[in-house]
Amino acid sequence: MYPTLFHMTPDDRAHFTTIIQFLQHFGWNLVGILTSWDGSSDDETQELSKMMSQHGICTDYTIQLTLDVVSNTEGLKCIRKSTAKVIIVCGAYTWYWYSFAHFMPSVLENITFIFPPSWSKLRNKLYDDFTAINCSFIFLWSQKIYVQFNNSDLTVSLSRCFTDPILEDVWIYEFHCLSPNTRKNEHFKSFYNISAKPCRGVKYWKVFDDYTTLPYYAYRAVYVLAHALHGMYMKKNKSEQHGFQHRLHKYVRNVHYMEPSGVKTYFNERREVPTDLILESWAYVNRTLYSTYVISIIRPDSVPEMLTNMNNPIFWKRGKIPVSRCSDPCLPGSRKKFGSTILTCCYECISCPEGEISNISDSENCMKCLDEEWSNEKKDRCVPKLMDFLSYTADTIVAVFSAVSILCCLFAGLILVIFIHYQDTPIVKANNRNLSYLLLVSIMLSFLCVFLFFGHPVDVTCMLRVTSFGVIFSVTISSLLAKSIMVCIAFKATKPGSHWRKFMGTKLPKFIICVFSLVQVIICITWLSISPPFQDLDTHSYQGKIIIQCNEGSVIGFYSVLGYMGLLAAVSFIIAFLARTLPDSFNEAKYITFSMLVFCSVWIAMIPAYLSTRGKYMVAVEVFAIMASSSGLLGCIFFPKSYIILFRPDLNTKKILR
Repeated sequence: MYPTLFHMTPDDRAHFTTIIQFLQHFGWNLVGILTSWDGSSDDETQELSKMMSQHGICTDYTIQLTLDVVSNTEGLKCIRKSTAKVIIVCGAYTWYWYSFAHFMPSVLENITFIFPPSWSKLRNKLYDDFTAINCSFIFLWSQKIYVQFNNSDLTVSLSRCFTDPILEDVWIYEFHCLSPNTRKNEHFKSFYNISAKPCRGVKYWKVFDDYTTLPYYAYRAVYVLAHALHGMYMKKNKSEQHGFQHRLHKYVRNVHYMEPSGVKTYFNERREVPTDLILESWAYVNRTLYSTYVISIIRPDSVPEMLTNMNNPIFWKRGKIPVSRCSDPCLPGSRKKFGSTILTCCYECISCPEGEISNISDSENCMKCLDEEWSNEKKDRCVPKLMDFLSYTADTIVAVFSAVSILCCLFAGLILVIFIHYQDTPIVKANNRNLSYLLLVSIMLSFLCVFLFFGHPVDVTCMLRVTSFGVIFSVTISSLLAKSIMVCIAFKATKPGSHWRKFMGTKLPKFIICVFSLVQVIICITWLSISPPFQDLDTHSYQGKIIIQCNEGSVIGFYSVLGYMGLLAAVSFIIAFLARTLPDSFNEAKYITFSMLVFCSVWIAMIPAYLSTRGKYMVAVEVFAIMASSSGLLGCIFFPKSYIILFRPDLNTKKILR
C-alpha cells in the first residue's frame, strides 16, 4: 500500500522472532501475556500470539494492566492457577505496572518476566521493597548515537498536557503539578512520594535536558535522507524522466553506509534497517539491585545462534530454570497425544508402537524403523532385527536333530553291513537283496539330507532341500513298490504254467525304480528351470525378527514334488496291503504295509503343522517329518529281519523258507 515507506525503528517481528527462539531454548511452551488496558498493545499481542502458535508455543492467558483492584485480583488468581511461569509484557511502558506488581508480590515471586525494549526505564524507578522483576529479562535495541540540541526555546503548553497521557506523566513527575486524574495523582504520591500542587496559573514551562535528547532513530533517518540526496545529486542524470520523489525513493532504497559507531546502515527486503538486539538480565539480591548485565547481543542475521554466545551467566529465581509448560516433556521413545484440552501445548505422552521410535523429546510422531530394523526396549533408536533360522549354535533342537540323524544313519549303515555279511542267507536273498541294499542306501541319504535344512539358508541349499529329499524318497518308495510288486508276482509265478514267471528276475524291479524315480527327477528339473527356490527375508511375520527362509519359487512345483511322492506312497501301500496275507515265510508285504502306514501318517499330519507355522519352526516340522518317516521305513522293514539274522539264526534257513 505504501511503496515509499521505510522503517527507521526496528520491526516488532524481529523482536518477536528473538523471543520465540529464547522460549524454545529453555523449553517454555506455555506463557502468559501482560498488556495495557488502553488497547495500545492489542496489535502487538495478536501478532506475537500468532507467531508463537506457529512455533508450538501457547498463550495461557492475557491480563490487562489497570488500577482496578478487582481486575488485578482476578489476574493474579489466573497467574496463580496457571502452570505458565513466564510472562511476556507487550505494549508501551505504563505506570499501571506498579499497582499490579505491588498488590500481591507473593504471586509474582515465582514468575519470570520478559520485557520489551520500551520498558527499559522500569529499572530506574523501583523501590527497595520491589522484587517482582528479579531475574527477569529485557530485549533492548542497540542505540549508540545520541545528539544533544539546544532546548532553550522549547516550551510545553499546560493545556496540551491534559490531553496527552505521556506529557501528563511528565507534568506530574517533573513539575509536581496536579492532574485532573485523581487516581494518577494518588499513584504518583504513593509510589514516588511527590507532593503535587495545582499549576493553573502557569502557561509555559521549559523541558529538562533529559527529554531533549534527539532519539537515535530520528538521527539515523536524517542521515539516510542526506546520503540518498547526496547520491542522487552526485549521479544526476538529465535523461531521467521520473519525478523527484521517485528518484529519491530509488536512492533511499539503495542507501548503504557506515555510521561513526561502526554500524552498517542499509534497508533489507522489508525496507527496514537491521538493528542489533541486546538481551539483558536484571538480578536483585536482598531487595537491592545487584546487577544489570548483557546476556547476549543478537545480530539481525543470527537469531538462532543468540544463546550460543552468552557473555554472562544467567541467574534464576530459586536457583534453577523455571518450568513453564502445560505438560511434562515427552521423553524419547514416546510421542504427544493431543485432544485433552483446546491448547495444543497440552498433551499426554504415549509410548511409541512396536517397530517405531522417537529419538527426540516432545516428538509429535514416531518414526517407523526400516524393514531390517526394530525398535529397542526404550524405543528411542532402531536396532538390527534378529536373524531367525535353524542355527547350529543358537538352537538346541538342531543339535538334537543332528545327533538323531547321524545315529539313525549309522544304524542304517550297520544294517547294510549286516545284510552284506549275511547276503547268502535265505532271509537276505528273499525279495531281492539288491533292492534291500538300494533301499538302505536311500534311507541313509534321507537321514543325511536333513543337514541341508540347518544353518543359514542360501540359494543353493534352498534348491537342494526339497529336490534332494523328493528324489531320495521317490527312489525309496519306488524300491518298496518294486518289492511289493515282486511279492505278488513271485506268489503268482509259483503256479504251474503261469505267464508271470517271465517277469521274475532283476529287470522288472530296476525298470520300476528307474521309471518312477525319473518322473520325480523330471518334475524337479522343470521346477528348477522355471521358478527355482531362493533365499527370502520375511520381515513381517514376527516382531523384531527377520526370518531367513527358503521361498519355494513355484508353489505348483513344490506341491508337485510332494504330491507325486504321496502318490507313490499310496500305490505302494495299497499293493503291500493286498499282498500282506500271501502265504510266504518271509513275506515283506506285511512290513511294507506297516512302513507305508507310518510314512503316510507322518506326512498327512505334517501338512497342517507345516502350513500353520512360520520361520524355523516350519523347517523343524519338515525335518521331523523326514526323520520320522525314514525311521519308520528303517524300523518296520529291516529291524525284524536284523533280529532274525542276529538273534534267531535258526529261522534263517531254507527249510523254514520252504
